[in-house]
Amino acid sequence: MSFKQALAGKRPLFGLWQAMANGYAAEICAHAGYDWLLFDGEHSPNTAQTLLCQLQAVSRFALEPIARVPSGDPVSIKQYLDLGFTTLLIPMVDSAEQAAAVVSASRYPPQGIRGVASATARATGFGTDKDYLRQAADRVTVIAQIESRAALGNIAGIAAVEGIDALFIGPADLAASLGHLGNPMHPDVQAAIATAKAVIDAAGKPAGIFALSPEDARNRAAQGFRFISIGSDIGVLLGGAKALLAAVS
Repeated sequence: MSFKQALAGKRPLFGLWQAMANGYAAEICAHAGYDWLLFDGEHSPNTAQTLLCQLQAVSRFALEPIARVPSGDPVSIKQYLDLGFTTLLIPMVDSAEQAAAVVSASRYPPQGIRGVASATARATGFGTDKDYLRQAADRVTVIAQIESRAALGNIAGIAAVEGIDALFIGPADLAASLGHLGNPMHPDVQAAIATAKAVIDAAGKPAGIFALSPEDARNRAAQGFRFISIGSDIGVLLGGAKALLAAVS
């Protein structure tokens, strides 16, 4: 089942951000039972090698490994897909034109511009998966990240692009773009999120979001968000370390 098919299920899918760029940490988090883990190539010190290590570390678990590429660059999209990621989160998608270009980068010709490396890519089983080239478009899930004032203004057009399977709202960058840096709970930001969610719903696409707390996550699930990040590996480690020290201090 592809991630876009899983998003059509009856319950929200909860995930954890992976920013430590470490296969051991990823494997530990995979044991926790999350529906998905997000491997961050935009704000974390990841390389193709560290991403491959993490992807291999979680391959035996019943979860979806999602990768956030550094940008909508077609080369990055091609490399992440060839590594074996089937779900990509594309940051800073601000227009329908950008969204269409991202989709094109994820598709083989004639539907797109993705380069073919069927015999050497991990995604194809190094050439052993004879159906991969034909089925790749159906297997891949493309998620556009909405995190700017410009994206809010163009969200209906972005959501309407064929091949954009879901939209994910990033509250931190959205707050900064709206003039409330560091304050994603500001009423203006929360109102913008509600408006964006309504437009995404009207387009018939699943909406995701980075929750700011467990309470926020529960509220977002009640609002109908289909996939919700409820924290990060760094946050879990730091929070646990602080709590342990506080317990004996």
